[in-house]
This record gives sequence, C-alpha cells and structure tokens, in this order.
Amino acid sequence: MKLKHSVVNSVAQEARTAPAAVAEEVLEKMLEDIATILSTTETGKSRLYDEVLSIVERSLFRIALRRSNHVKSAAAAYLGINRNTFQNKMVKLGIDNHQG
Repeated sequence: MKLKHSVVNSVAQEARTAPAAVAEEVLEKMLEDIATILSTTETGKSRLYDEVLSIVERSLFRIALRRSNHVKSAAAAYLGINRNTFQNKMVKLGIDNHQG
C-alpha cells in the first residue's frame, strides 16, 4: 500500500509542476496586483471581473496576431477558436489588426 501512496504523491507533484500549473501560479500572482489596482472604484459596484477578462482577452488576441504575422485565420487557429469568432471578438474588444 505504501508504494501506491508514493505513486499518487508523485503524480500529484508532477501535476503541480506541469507548465499550465506553473503558468497559473505566475498569472495568479500578477492578477493579485492587477486586482488591487482595478478594485479602487469610486462607485459601489465593482467591474473587476469584466475588466480583467477584457484585459486578458485583448492580450491573448494581440499575442496571437503577433505570433501569426497578423494573419487572422492563423491567429484564430493559435487560440483554438473559429476565425469568425476571432473577428467578431476583435471588433468587440476594439482591436485593430495593424502591425506596430
């Protein structure tokens, strides 16, 4: 039984150090600072969730465009979404596709 427990612990440790887990940990630390900056609103109602999601989406779209040499279909494929969805979200997020 001790061997089984050791294997489970080993798998759990690998899961915590997987690239996605490491990235999530880094992102969470950065989001903590971002949340502090954005949470200082003068009105009673917070828009923190919507603002952070918009920031993340815009950033991902810009990264995808740069990595695809500003080819929308390639950028959409990079993100794993449909090209039409990519185009519609670009408009919604106010992103233009000009290099530079």
